[in-house]
Amino acid sequence: MAQTLVQKIIARAAGQDVARCGEIVTCNVDLALLLDSGGPRRIWPRLKELGAGVWDPDKIVLMTDHFVPAVDAQSAAILKLTREFACHFGIEKFFDMKGIGHVVLAEQGLLQPGMFAVGGDSHSTNGGAFGCYMAGFGAIEMTGVVVTGQIWLQVPETIRVDWFGEFAKGVVAKDMSLYLCRELGMDNAFRAVEFGGETVRSMGMFERMVLTNMAAELGAETGLVEPDDITLEAIRAAGVEPAADALEWRSDPDAVYLARHEFDAARLVPQVAAPHRPSNSGPADDYCDVAVDQAYIGACVGAKHNDLQMAAEVLQGRKVAPGTRLLVAPSSQQTMALAAADGTLATLVEAGATLLPTGCGACAALGAGVLAEDEVCISSTNRNFQGRMGANSSRVYLASPYTVAASAVMGRIADPREFL
Repeated sequence: MAQTLVQKIIARAAGQDVARCGEIVTCNVDLALLLDSGGPRRIWPRLKELGAGVWDPDKIVLMTDHFVPAVDAQSAAILKLTREFACHFGIEKFFDMKGIGHVVLAEQGLLQPGMFAVGGDSHSTNGGAFGCYMAGFGAIEMTGVVVTGQIWLQVPETIRVDWFGEFAKGVVAKDMSLYLCRELGMDNAFRAVEFGGETVRSMGMFERMVLTNMAAELGAETGLVEPDDITLEAIRAAGVEPAADALEWRSDPDAVYLARHEFDAARLVPQVAAPHRPSNSGPADDYCDVAVDQAYIGACVGAKHNDLQMAAEVLQGRKVAPGTRLLVAPSSQQTMALAAADGTLATLVEAGATLLPTGCGACAALGAGVLAEDEVCISSTNRNFQGRMGANSSRVYLASPYTVAASAVMGRIADPREFL
């Protein structure tokens, strides 16, 4: 029976030869990601009530990223409890204030092709860029995982999305994702999205992570990219040797997909998603009359090292417009260090950007950068739901780091190709 990549991974995790779409199976978990937001503070009380412990501390990765650094006593208490949880259960893969969990997982080389992983956050789909299954689950499901090391799921059908051709200057993976939100919609529950084609194969890992991360905005269970030499290089760069069978994890040539789509990357222009859905996307030029109070470069999807470099390319020798503030929250400490070493941070600051601590921050209306009533923000984050970044009447537009930086210079939404 020919199978897609996601079927193969699930079959292995379930101890079966094949996994049929629609079948309900129980899978053994290779890695479980817990975050301070919905991790110990939600799970530990249930463990105490059950009189249960952790099935395997070595397979749990714990991060603090949502409430860091603490801005009030409540945030500090959540972080304190998270640290106590790590100590109590002997969780050695605990990354405290090192960056956003999805990015740190990649930086630490903790993901391998063929792995079955779960996370307590919807953007855990980010991990699928490494050719593994990774999906987000709620605190109740994650409690079950922490206790048993297993989770049940329905084997999803797969949508194959292939991109061909080369990008125009100023067009990147974020533009692809916003375009796909419009074209494929956001109601793809119980489906996986597999990204491929020559355009995707030419992308670095950070750009592939944008596609799989925003599979969550498509409503999919997970997003995946078949592993290749770029995948192996990324794992080695993290100081880890790839699994011996890493390149064997791929869909069969005659695998059956729910649907197949092909898109021409050369025809894609910079995209902007208007409030209050990522699917409200269109060419950046359509929004050039929208003035912005805040431009925000942050989040797991939009503040990695290459994202900051995109912004710096636009901002080199330019200044942020009067009346507009540009906030930059690098996605991890490693990102911050790399951007400091190569002069990227200096370029951003000289242009007028304000640097914020690493972490989820304003993306989830936490910490610095939260929006006031009626303010307009253009952001490199992944969601623009009403009230997502602050006051209910605020309005958030989504775009690539290129477009966010160009808009900061203009004081209104701008097409970045004018600056490149």
